[in-house]
Amino acid sequence: MVTSSISLRDISKLTPADVEQLAVRLEQDEYKDAFEGLNDWHLLRAIAFQRPELVETYLHLLDMEAYDEA
Repeated sequence: MVTSSISLRDISKLTPADVEQLAVRLEQDEYKDAFEGLNDWHLLRAIAFQRPELVETYLHLLDMEAYDEA
């Protein structure tokens, strides 16, 4: 399985198809080790901050929900 690295990818050049492939890898969760999955998760999170329109469908993979601690 090929994982992505934030340092190797220019987020501004990512296409919706690139993000979909990333999300599919995260959903399948068939990584050799935890670090590969963590790298993909960090990339998806970076995309969410820089280009949120690309990850709207995949926010459930990030667990970025607001929590009420009251």
